[in-house]
Amino acid sequence: MKSQSKTNQPLLGILFFIIAIFFISVVDTVCKFYTKELHSIQLVWGYFIGINLILWTFFFLKGEKLSKLKATERPILQIARPAFLVFSISSLFLGLTYLPIAEATAIGFVAPLFITVLSVPILKERVDIHRWCAVIIGLAGVMIIVRPGGAFWQLASIMPLLGALFFALFQIMTRLLSATENTYTTLFYTGLGGLGWSSLMVPFVWTTPFKIHFLVFLGTGTMGALAHLCMINAFDRAEASLLAPYNYTKLLWVVFLGYWMFGDIPSLEMWVGAFIIVSAGFYVFYREKNLRN
Repeated sequence: MKSQSKTNQPLLGILFFIIAIFFISVVDTVCKFYTKELHSIQLVWGYFIGINLILWTFFFLKGEKLSKLKATERPILQIARPAFLVFSISSLFLGLTYLPIAEATAIGFVAPLFITVLSVPILKERVDIHRWCAVIIGLAGVMIIVRPGGAFWQLASIMPLLGALFFALFQIMTRLLSATENTYTTLFYTGLGGLGWSSLMVPFVWTTPFKIHFLVFLGTGTMGALAHLCMINAFDRAEASLLAPYNYTKLLWVVFLGYWMFGDIPSLEMWVGAFIIVSAGFYVFYREKNLRN
């Protein structure tokens, strides 16, 4: 039944995926706005509080039992994996404190290139010269955006890059888990583990939240949970190879939201660098797809 739905509902899958990317873009935009008042780690902590509230409601309505949700063959990996998601989002939000959202997002698009690099030592995959060249070209695109030695170059420029590295590690762990783990089990550990890891960090940056901040926590968490659920529905209806390019629609969303919320107008360097990074990502993805086929 699952494979049949994938072939019969690709457009619905794409729609679910684009909606998920939109929700994630809104989360990033809202959290950038509130980095003036709360530390990025505290925003991540609140985000995971909201995610857990929504996920637990979802699991309850679906009739999922706790014993089934927590059943895993790889408990260490399930516990460790959310830490990299927390580090990734925290790094991105810290970068958003100082950087325009479009630039930070474009830099973050190097994550698929990092996955290519890390798949060699972790997944024992072979990477051909074509994909190594794409990685180098993609990193050149990052350099165009951050402009070392220029006014844009600062420590904050490194944070989205670091976030992309952590996200690549998170994705590789997801690949390792996908062979044996139930989707809802992994989602359960993502939410609970994300809250656990961020709770260990938040006391060091704690600021007493106002009522509006709790609404932000609930709102961003709700959108984050809905994004995860939309992605699950998307992958149930369309092949990953069809959906992957639509990750890059995030740049269009954040350019619009950045202009609307902050009056940001992306620079020519951002567009050129983003084009190079996205092109390299496309090449790596389709090269990998063709090799597997």
